[in-house]
Amino acid sequence: MKFFIDTANLDQIKEAQELGVLDGVTTNPSLMAKEGITGKDNILKHYVDICNIVDGDVSAEVVATDFEGMVREGEELAELHEQIVVKVPMIKDGVKALKYFSDKGIRTNCTLVFSPGQALLAAKAGATYVSPFLGRLDDISTDGLNLISEIRLIYDNYGFETQILAASIRHTMHVIDCAKIGADVMTGPLSSIDGLLKHPLTDIGLAKFLEDYAKGNS
Repeated sequence: MKFFIDTANLDQIKEAQELGVLDGVTTNPSLMAKEGITGKDNILKHYVDICNIVDGDVSAEVVATDFEGMVREGEELAELHEQIVVKVPMIKDGVKALKYFSDKGIRTNCTLVFSPGQALLAAKAGATYVSPFLGRLDDISTDGLNLISEIRLIYDNYGFETQILAASIRHTMHVIDCAKIGADVMTGPLSSIDGLLKHPLTDIGLAKFLEDYAKGNS
């Protein structure tokens, strides 16, 4: 399972990279704005800065919602860095853009996916990644994990190579559950990765080891 971090914060990206388990980054205009990154030139530069920190894929989202606009923006993003994956919304023109980019050899991430049918269309169009938003489904009392299970079944049935990127991860148990049902990738906040480190018995055991060591060397 690949671990992506969902942020535009360079310090958090560096921290995750230094942990040694980071495989990539996803971000979007909202996350850019949260970090005070505005204006096209600044946003494009920030994508490159992220690519220079991580070794893996970096999803960069188009803002346009029409086919021509998505193609224009996507080609510009793809030229920024070889690690860039063009993030395209799950709308009709988005599916057309996915197919266009796939034919051109440009890797893509189909975002805002909330149903198995949408995921099937994305795979048919050649998306590199598909991003089901499980946390947002949970927020409206719908089983987001079940969506990932359904997509996994469909993709396995037909041998689609599109990777399931579990997005809108809220917490550590989301990560564990996604790993159990076969998501290829998870993307979430740094806290969802750091949370995997924590267990009270680890803390108790370490404290006991250190206590015994101190006694033996006093």
